[in-house]
Amino acid sequence: MRWIWIDKFIEFNSGSNAVAIKNVTMAEEYLHDNFPGFPIMPECLMIESMAQTAGILVGEARQFKEKVILAKINKAVFFNYVRPGDTIKIHAKIESIADEAASTTGKITCGDETIAEIDLMFSHIDQNLAGKQFPKENFVFTDLFGVVLRASGIAAPAFGSDK
Repeated sequence: MRWIWIDKFIEFNSGSNAVAIKNVTMAEEYLHDNFPGFPIMPECLMIESMAQTAGILVGEARQFKEKVILAKINKAVFFNYVRPGDTIKIHAKIESIADEAASTTGKITCGDETIAEIDLMFSHIDQNLAGKQFPKENFVFTDLFGVVLRASGIAAPAFGSDK
């Protein structure tokens, strides 16, 4: 099973930047076990929401022809909590992109407040791991991501199964 940590893109500029939103609700099971009595979105899931937002931005910049995986967290600084009822915006920007990798910067906001600053590196694994064999199908970008893109009005190819 793959969890999607973004609900919708509200801005998408191919090869440049994107903004996605995530609505945090008590319906999400992880909130019940994380700090009982004080439910907050874990910071690792905020990093994952940034990785999904920025990773889709990087993948789309190359027409989803490459398998884009998170390679490194360059920076992850958190300034406040995200609680049930909050809607966060995930702002991602491509700083550089090459055949082997891409670098992104980003921030997460809630209203006018900056919640986190997160900078990530992505590897294009088919270009970067000489001698390693990966499945031909793109196991990174699946139909679930296609649903998010199409719901946001962004053209997306049919990615394949969500195995």
